[in-house]
Amino acid sequence: MPGALEGLKVLDFTTLLPGPYATMFLADMGARVLRVVSGSRPDLVDFIPPLVPGIKLSAASAQLGRNKRLIALNLKDPRALKIVHQLAADYDIVIEQFRPGVMAKFKLDYESLKTVNPAVIYCSLTGYGQTGPMRDRAGHDINYIARSGVASYSGRKETGPTLVGMQIADVASGSNHAVIGILAAVIYRNATGKGQHVDISMTDGMIAFNAMFGAGFLVDGKDPDLEEMLLNGGSLYDYYKTKDDKYISFGGLEPQFFTNFCNMVNRPDLIAGGVMPRDMGKVKQEIRDIFLTRTRDEWTALFNATDACGEPVMTLTEVFSDSLALERGMLVELPLPGGGKVKQIGSPITFSETKPEYRSIGVNAATGHTKDVLRELGYRDSEIEEFEKTGLFS
Repeated sequence: MPGALEGLKVLDFTTLLPGPYATMFLADMGARVLRVVSGSRPDLVDFIPPLVPGIKLSAASAQLGRNKRLIALNLKDPRALKIVHQLAADYDIVIEQFRPGVMAKFKLDYESLKTVNPAVIYCSLTGYGQTGPMRDRAGHDINYIARSGVASYSGRKETGPTLVGMQIADVASGSNHAVIGILAAVIYRNATGKGQHVDISMTDGMIAFNAMFGAGFLVDGKDPDLEEMLLNGGSLYDYYKTKDDKYISFGGLEPQFFTNFCNMVNRPDLIAGGVMPRDMGKVKQEIRDIFLTRTRDEWTALFNATDACGEPVMTLTEVFSDSLALERGMLVELPLPGGGKVKQIGSPITFSETKPEYRSIGVNAATGHTKDVLRELGYRDSEIEEFEKTGLFS
């Protein structure tokens, strides 16, 4: 059965995590993605351990490259420009992740490619956007989070801002907003025939993630501080250590959930104070002490029997053996080129009619589809051999 994005063709110039993660989603939903890479400058993500046995590629790249084809081109070579223009004439979407101005040097920016394909949708994904005083500045996930304001109230008073193990700005802000922007532009083009440039800044996205506290600040002008608000440790909504040095989460904000929790721990006297009691320090320490009386799994069993919004902090070993992830299709297996299979994370988007497809894992430049793509463009084998000898694929 065709995927939801069947028929869309994406030309992908992205590296590292944000862009490849976005185009993986598009590919899972049926879009035809062709990734353009350098044959001599591998992506850093390709070597982050562990490697998938037999393919000399990291598990991360094997997943990020899922369902995609790959062509290796030296974009500094004028012949590459001709090839990309040939491709762009037939593609719906171009996505790139260079600093502003880099693609213009190659004559592969939006203004250049829209002369080849006026209906092209061109997405630029960067840390600070195509305009503004920081457009040329380098950065990483931690920097975008820091400049967004989110880090200023996320953490503990004693230790300050806290790192999160996944890349919030890269993936939640960058990848997801790129997908949203691209698909919105597709809908607009379907209605008008017009393509456009989609400018995605990971910092913009992180600023927008101040959905609750930011909205409040813009009304009262008060900066939220660490462990002072309802959802950042300033209430009983928090993580708690258990008897076996593991952790449990408690999120019973609403009165009915909090009442159930208090009755579960035999503290009905706390119900009246709610999740933000006046004597917060005293009550929270009491709750910490209560959680230390049982193991994580014992608390999990109690929460399973009580409607009070409590769940265990699980390891990845536990997550990917849990019935929730398995029944929701969050663990999939794909074939390896030399036989066998590799496990990957499934798509979190569930359709009733157009289910995600998992056709192939990612490949590197050496085992990519460069020659096949060029043959499809009409190049003869003798020309392709000459390109290879003279460095076009390096």
